[in-house]
Amino acid sequence: MKKQLLLFVLMLLPMVAWADAVEINGICYNLIPKAKLAEVTNRLGGSSSTNGDNSYYGSIAIPASVTHEGIDYSVTSIGKYAFKMCTGLTSVTIPNSVTSIGNHAFDSCSGLTSVTIPNSVTSIGNHAFDSCSGLTSVTIPNSVTSIGRYAFSFCHGLTSLTIPYSVTSIDNQAFAGCIGLTSVTIPNSVTSIGNQAFMECIGLTQIFVENGNPKYDSRNNCNAIIETATNTLISGCKSTIIPNDVTSIGNSAFFGCSGLTSLTIPNSVTSIGNQAFALCSGLTYMTIPNSVTSIGDRAFSSCSGLTSVTIPNSVTSIGGGAFQHCSGLTSVNIGNSVTSIGENAFLNCTGLTSVTIPNSVTSIGYEAFNRCSGLTSVTIGNSVRNIGSLAFAKCDKLETVKCLAENVPSTDASAFQDSYPQYMTLYVPEGSINAYRTTVPWSEFGTFKTLDGTDVEIQKCATPAIFYGNKKLLFNCETEGVEYVYEIKDADIKKGCDSEIQLSATYEISVYATKAGYENSDVATATLVWGSATFTETTGQATAAPAINAESPLLIQSDSGVLTIQGASDDTKIGVYNINGTLAGEGVCHNGIATISTNLQSGSMAIIKIGDRSVKVAIK
Repeated sequence: MKKQLLLFVLMLLPMVAWADAVEINGICYNLIPKAKLAEVTNRLGGSSSTNGDNSYYGSIAIPASVTHEGIDYSVTSIGKYAFKMCTGLTSVTIPNSVTSIGNHAFDSCSGLTSVTIPNSVTSIGNHAFDSCSGLTSVTIPNSVTSIGRYAFSFCHGLTSLTIPYSVTSIDNQAFAGCIGLTSVTIPNSVTSIGNQAFMECIGLTQIFVENGNPKYDSRNNCNAIIETATNTLISGCKSTIIPNDVTSIGNSAFFGCSGLTSLTIPNSVTSIGNQAFALCSGLTYMTIPNSVTSIGDRAFSSCSGLTSVTIPNSVTSIGGGAFQHCSGLTSVNIGNSVTSIGENAFLNCTGLTSVTIPNSVTSIGYEAFNRCSGLTSVTIGNSVRNIGSLAFAKCDKLETVKCLAENVPSTDASAFQDSYPQYMTLYVPEGSINAYRTTVPWSEFGTFKTLDGTDVEIQKCATPAIFYGNKKLLFNCETEGVEYVYEIKDADIKKGCDSEIQLSATYEISVYATKAGYENSDVATATLVWGSATFTETTGQATAAPAINAESPLLIQSDSGVLTIQGASDDTKIGVYNINGTLAGEGVCHNGIATISTNLQSGSMAIIKIGDRSVKVAIK
């Protein structure tokens, strides 16, 4: 569609007509009397033809010279649009006097089956043979140095092509859409090949790029050769020889070469560009040499046929998405020089079962191994400092993670999201276990072991102590950094029908300590008593009759029959009685605390008498 639109636009463009255009023996020429040169033109004297007025038919032999009004002219060029859309033209003989073939000279001559270009021609213009669909063979002479844009594009009948050693440049899309082309040899004289020079050559099975060319700097030009001659969107390309002087494989160099099955990269290559082999779904085998230091973003993305990869020790970085969606990848060996694994590097590599990240790696990117649903084990090297969000998310078969880092790597809480870490085992250095246990998301792992496999019991938070002072209820725990979960019930809230209500101001307190990576503590309980009061209907107000100082209420705790009472005045006698009034234990308050041992059972009720007041409490 784009091509049809381009042709339509070109047909509307006006051309500059030479005043001296004449027709001699059925062929039109533009004449330059001063130079005695002639250029073949169309029947409209240089204008593009759309209505058949430019129709040349059958076989045409262009003479080396013509005579007009007694002057001999040498025919040196075939001008722009000279034979454009001459669909009845079947063959053309071009004389040795011609040095250039102009833009669109034979554009859309669909009936043209063969053309011989003489050794005198040095350049073939843009679109010169564009859409000559009947053309089955072309001999490009050794004199040609450049092939223009779209020069032979959409020549569907072309099956093979040899480019001579004189050619130094092939322009953009020069052979695009030549679907019948099966093989191409590019000589070492070529220093630049334009973008998509062989785009959509779906029948192309082999491209041979000759080795060694000391006349140009491969660092400046070989990227273009690999990027286009091997090329973007050559879906039928099955084998490629990369020259030994190539130092880098450019962006999208083999993008979409679905027919490419194996590849050996020479030792001269130091970098593999972004998307260099993306969508090469037929690629099953590949060797990355020790010369390569970097692998670009999405370099091997969606190479679903790739089963194993060895990343050499020379590589220092793996780009984002470098191997994403390589669903057939079952093993990967990451070299010891890699320092970073990019975002999405191995995203959705569902065939991977285990991964070892070497000690050289310091960072693992966002979603680096996300959706690796076949992954069962991961070893993370001792230098990893940062792990990106969702790095190992949705790895639902992951069973064990071994992290060699003594310092807990910094990561987001989502690093193992939907991978169910509570059912996994985490192996870490022995001295770092508590640090991992108390840091999210590592604390979410169900089992912790040392690196040698020794089971480690989970530590339990110490039981908190309960205090009251300065009008505040206080908790304290020997385990640092805990949180307290407490419940306080007002024992005075009752239902009844009496006109007189006794308010004892009694609170039942329970609390336990919790901390990430620790088992919850035992529950500590206490009763906080403010004293008693009498409610009278006449005044509607409570009159306090405290058993103790209102600023320091009683805090009563019991543990296996041992009662601890805080808040009474020093030297106050305290007695503990069972519900039947039998003395179960007694003591004296010292420094605000009394500890009394009894034989009372848990769950029973006790009456504690403090001076002339008494309090009923439940034994815990």
